[in-house]
Amino acid sequence: MAQLPRKPVIGITMGDPAGIGAEVIVKALADPALRGQARFVVYGMNELLAYAADLAEIDPYWHRLQHDAERAEHALVHEVVCLDYDEYSMLGSSVHKPTKQGGQASRRFIDDALLAAQRPIDQAGVDALVTAPISKTSWALAGFDRWPGHTEYLQSRTKSKRVAMMFHAEQINTVLATIHIPLMDIRNQLTIGRVFDAIDLGHDAMRQLGVAKPKIAVCGLNPHAGEDGLFGDEEIRLIRPAIEVANKAGIDARGPFPADTLFTPAHLNKYDLFVAMYHDQGLIPVKMLAFDSAVNTTLGLPIIRTSPDHGTAFDLVGKNKADAGSMRCAIQLAIRQAKHQAAADEKRKAV
Repeated sequence: MAQLPRKPVIGITMGDPAGIGAEVIVKALADPALRGQARFVVYGMNELLAYAADLAEIDPYWHRLQHDAERAEHALVHEVVCLDYDEYSMLGSSVHKPTKQGGQASRRFIDDALLAAQRPIDQAGVDALVTAPISKTSWALAGFDRWPGHTEYLQSRTKSKRVAMMFHAEQINTVLATIHIPLMDIRNQLTIGRVFDAIDLGHDAMRQLGVAKPKIAVCGLNPHAGEDGLFGDEEIRLIRPAIEVANKAGIDARGPFPADTLFTPAHLNKYDLFVAMYHDQGLIPVKMLAFDSAVNTTLGLPIIRTSPDHGTAFDLVGKNKADAGSMRCAIQLAIRQAKHQAAADEKRKAV
């Protein structure tokens, strides 16, 4: 009898221990149907998972294993395993703010999970990463302010030449040409290459999601998309040339369009993907349309990485009010991408 394909193994990092990471992880994986689709390794603190489960009246469904135990170096067979970093227990469940220790812990979770994503499954590897939110302030307090967020840190650690931040939801797909930089610096950071990379990486991602010939709409940077240079010439110098390069590569990209009229129902039905020039230009429509279901995925990395589209929400911690919808969607997308990658690998082997 032919052997059935194994389930994907998904690594989930808790993010800042003082945030809602533990709560949304517990609530998302409490769904037996979701747990049945994969196996899961949570990099975090067992006591915080237990505390969140108690508040939500969810019976614990995971196994605990000390992160540095010898058994943690081998394949983990249980449906859900928490690799416990109890050396950070001084944070407890009553700390609901950025801290140096929170920055140190959340980076440790990411570092160990990233190593696992680069190892074989039988050596405690994982097929994909889902990252709960970190606090950029906690990272700064811990001395890690060189990286504004997960995306830049993972790019640096994996030495990836180009990455793009994509937000996926049923209602809308958006890729950003620039990420976490001050608004006043965008003019100095935006290049033809950055715009093209966002288009190109986004095109490949949409094909992986099952869209054979993605139609892509590209935003302008300036009001009215520059009005033929009257309100800025970035559209003429940078964005149009990037679109032309993409067209020559066989990508159906159009624009640049004025962003204030692009995210309308008619355009949402017409285009599969939108390319925004800066963070809020792309994120405002995403959060308007899919606040509880949008998923952030990093394109261009050698690993699969997704995350919920929200922050640490320190103000909600300990109140059992955090919505796990975006975390659940992030996990589902990671499983989907891991299965696609496995199928692609098998196809290559067969050639």
